[in-house]
Amino acid sequence: MWQRSVCVGLLALALGYLCLLGPELPHSPLRHLSASLLGGLRRAPSLEGRVVAAWQAAIVRPARRWARVAVGVNACVDVVLSGVKLLEALGIEPGDGKNHAVLNSRQDLKEAFAHFMEKGAAAERFFSDAESFHHIARTASEYPGAQLYVGGNAALIGQKLATNPDLKILLCGPVGPKLHELLDDNVVVPPESMQERDEFHLILEYQAGEKWGEVRAPSANRFIFSHDLSNGALNMLEVFVSSLDEFQPDLVVLSGLHMMEGQSKEMRQRRLLEAVASISDIPTDIPIHLELASMTDQDFMSNIIHQQVFPLVNSIGLNEQELLFLTQSASGPHASLVSWSGVPDVGVVSDILFWILKEHGKTAERASDLTRIHFHTLAYHILVTVDGYWGNQVAAVAAGARAAGTQACATETIDTGKVFLKAPLEFVTSQIESPSKISLNPDEPVVHWHREGISFHFTPVLVCKDPVRTVGLGDAISAEGLLYSEVYPQ
Repeated sequence: MWQRSVCVGLLALALGYLCLLGPELPHSPLRHLSASLLGGLRRAPSLEGRVVAAWQAAIVRPARRWARVAVGVNACVDVVLSGVKLLEALGIEPGDGKNHAVLNSRQDLKEAFAHFMEKGAAAERFFSDAESFHHIARTASEYPGAQLYVGGNAALIGQKLATNPDLKILLCGPVGPKLHELLDDNVVVPPESMQERDEFHLILEYQAGEKWGEVRAPSANRFIFSHDLSNGALNMLEVFVSSLDEFQPDLVVLSGLHMMEGQSKEMRQRRLLEAVASISDIPTDIPIHLELASMTDQDFMSNIIHQQVFPLVNSIGLNEQELLFLTQSASGPHASLVSWSGVPDVGVVSDILFWILKEHGKTAERASDLTRIHFHTLAYHILVTVDGYWGNQVAAVAAGARAAGTQACATETIDTGKVFLKAPLEFVTSQIESPSKISLNPDEPVVHWHREGISFHFTPVLVCKDPVRTVGLGDAISAEGLLYSEVYPQ
């Protein structure tokens, strides 16, 4: 906002000069002049308004658009409600907190919820007792004020893409009756993908300062738990791949690999090899986008990178936590960084993205299809592509950033009064090699740079001041980025 401050200062000096040197001027023209100038200044667009206007000009549809998109394989119903109120409805008394890797009982649920609420930290756990979980899920879904949403990365991406009437969407995942009811009419679910019972994920929210017994939350967050066997075993992957022959998609979007973390190491290893075999059956002329999600097992992440999953896909979507975890798991650049401090450094992020495509992406010598990464964090997005494979990425990265602002604030278009610019106004493009220093111009908010045959497109995000709903935000961002992307025929 410094430009506006400078303008106000200069204007004050100019008016003062007129008053001192031109006392013979009537007061009314002076008042008219000052009112006109100040009014014009007030009407000048804000930084946020200038970014929005520039995005609107940049977001154009690609020459070749997708017509049919197949999405799989994790899907569920998200039940969002107050954690304290649900525990009270279940007759669970407050008590001391204790962490549990797996929840085996209501007592474990009570202790784990108290533990993370006291820290104000997000967590997700598996509830092992099926009968007890289904009773809790029924109580939660019927609780007054509970909100039921489409859940699971694949289903959320499919739901977002389905808002475009020109697209036909196939969703394959464990779809029960409630999820089927929540899905857009434009989403086709194969009969083999339907099951009698929904997979419910319970999202217990708490607010900053909220109390439960002696526990007081220092910040707002959520505790998630489920008894999700179908998604955890990737049960619908083979059904998904076999349904592609009939559906004939232009694009395949795959997610859910992270759900296998709840399996034993042996089961996980076997299932991952089976997943690789199934993905290999997808025709090579159909581009595949892999959406990553939060993981905690570095060995499993390393297996996904090295055991032929990355080379089988054309595009990857991920956030800052997943990017850092990826480089730590595979000993990539900046792997010694324990965590991000504030807004992730653009140069560090750029180095890791470059390394992924250089080490695991498509080259003349390497049999890999990976040519695109969509990175998103709260303050900015970067789209990275191997030259010659993707088009319209200026529009794609801007559309993804715009989707972040509208979805978080739950508005049809970006309301500049409800968002703010959080991205760095100056940054370097690398912390390893001789970097370029870039100053952000809000009138040209998509910045482009090159590095050894790889293109980077950066744009800031207009962050919602009071977010309404952040669950599934990354999935909406990736979906919108894909919608505006164009893959070049090879």
